[in-house]
Amino acid sequence: MWQRYTLYDFRVVAHYLGDLILLLAAVLVVPFATAVVFHEWGPAVHYLYAIGISLVVGTTLCYVCISPGQLNRQQALAVTGFAWIILAVIGAIPLFMSGHYGSYLDALFDAVSGFTSTGASVITDLDHLAYSDNMWRFVMHFVGGLGLVVILLSLGLGGRSSSTMYSREGRSEHVLPNIVQTTRLIMRIAIVMVVVFGALIGCFCYVAGMEPVRAFLHGLWLAITGFMTAGFTPMSSNVYAYHSLPMEISLMVLMLLGGINFGLYAALWKGRTNDLFSDIEVRTIAVWLTLLVSVTALSLAASTMFSEGSAIMRRGLFMVISAASTSGLMTVTENQLVTAFSSGSFLVLALAMSVGLASGSTAGGIKIHRLAIIARSVVVTIKQTASADTAVVISKYYHVGKRVVSDAAVKEAMTIFTLFIAMYAVGTLAAIAYGYEATSAIFDSVAMASNGGLTSGIVSADMPAGLEALYIVMMWAGRLEFVTLFALVMKILVSAKEGVRIAREEAE
Repeated sequence: MWQRYTLYDFRVVAHYLGDLILLLAAVLVVPFATAVVFHEWGPAVHYLYAIGISLVVGTTLCYVCISPGQLNRQQALAVTGFAWIILAVIGAIPLFMSGHYGSYLDALFDAVSGFTSTGASVITDLDHLAYSDNMWRFVMHFVGGLGLVVILLSLGLGGRSSSTMYSREGRSEHVLPNIVQTTRLIMRIAIVMVVVFGALIGCFCYVAGMEPVRAFLHGLWLAITGFMTAGFTPMSSNVYAYHSLPMEISLMVLMLLGGINFGLYAALWKGRTNDLFSDIEVRTIAVWLTLLVSVTALSLAASTMFSEGSAIMRRGLFMVISAASTSGLMTVTENQLVTAFSSGSFLVLALAMSVGLASGSTAGGIKIHRLAIIARSVVVTIKQTASADTAVVISKYYHVGKRVVSDAAVKEAMTIFTLFIAMYAVGTLAAIAYGYEATSAIFDSVAMASNGGLTSGIVSADMPAGLEALYIVMMWAGRLEFVTLFALVMKILVSAKEGVRIAREEAE
């Protein structure tokens, strides 16, 4: 039975949203400081403006309810549902003021894409974007890739409502017994990965001829976008612009590391190396990637553009890992992606994005874990049917601990799977209705809902506003894995209907 939101519920939600918006104000200091360091006074004013708006709005919302207490599940649903879009609305302001977007809707698209770690972009003249604006794009990736609640809780904020908000953000697994410890571990892992690989990639850029400061920034930004399995790059030609095999190898390693469950990092830290090789997701990912790479390589072998085996493996392997990890990084141009990749390999990339990699990671998509549960439930059903009436078939597996395929787990996996497929279909039909080819429509629809970021060319500065707005909703819903957002919409509709009913009764 649906319960409606009361005025008190909205006041509590407003308070916690205010906390997140104040956190955004603190995060906006990073691009502001970058603007000051590089004497980019115009962008510096833009970020001061955004910081001011965040402080005013955040403080106002916090004072709506001074002592909110602990969030219940319904209130947490609203906080995590609204937070992603509200922060994107404010985060889009300095992007729009940069002059590199045709409209505020375009800037909002990139802000949502940044926070949801999708990586698709409609920016114009990226190669001449200010350092501070580029820094903001990757800061959004870092914050969004880890999760707004993870950032909040790792700083010791969020109070007693930590567990409730954490689970509502699409993160059901606790790496450590304590939620705050879990979020701090995730934060430390991310920082270490970004620092180590940022220095490595920065060295590659420096050796290639970049000046030291620019090489450092490109290394930092590419490390962020790789580990957060996002897709923004500081160059309009994406990773293809660097023509560096060592960089591509580093990014492939980063994308795979970002696509691994954070729980396995904790196990490895404690010396439980067997957990890595026993985990059902790791095993399935190994088989899944091998299959995808093999099919893609065979498909590309028939292409006249990639006639050499080394080129086929280099481009094909990178693109498969990028798609499977929902990173959105590319070592080919958009034109090559559409023309050089056959329809078969093109759809393989779409399939890879739709599934994603591990749960509890920075990757998007349906997740390998859920497909494994569904597959095992099918086997259990077949065995149960073939067994005696009194027999009970139990399927056990290892995934960050020993588990059993329960009815609840199968129900959750099937629900998320169905919602993802439905959203892929909605986006595809919408793009077809706007006149795009079916193959491209499927590809970009999957990329948006799975937060995959790759595009066949539909996502551009001149795409229809209606389709752009739909893609924004799809990225938002996909990052929350649909259930949180859809449940929030249903509760708001129920609340509105109940409010109208009460108002009529009082009027009578």
